[in-house]
Amino acid sequence: MTDTNGLQLVATFCGNCDYGSPQLFVDPNAPAEQRIVLTDNFGQRVQMSVDQRSNLVDDAKAGKLDGIALP
Repeated sequence: MTDTNGLQLVATFCGNCDYGSPQLFVDPNAPAEQRIVLTDNFGQRVQMSVDQRSNLVDDAKAGKLDGIALP
């Protein structure tokens, strides 16, 4: 699993908690362009800036992400 020591947990996205859940963290010690950390339940992680996270949230609020995983 991804090392989360020193990270501040923001949210856990629990789909099926039997095998872990994606989580959103803030890394206060990371450079600004890597401060937001998203982990998955397979031990991988994505790091992004606060501005990138804000853009993603704005797109979600505007409905731009609705239905993206539908066939």
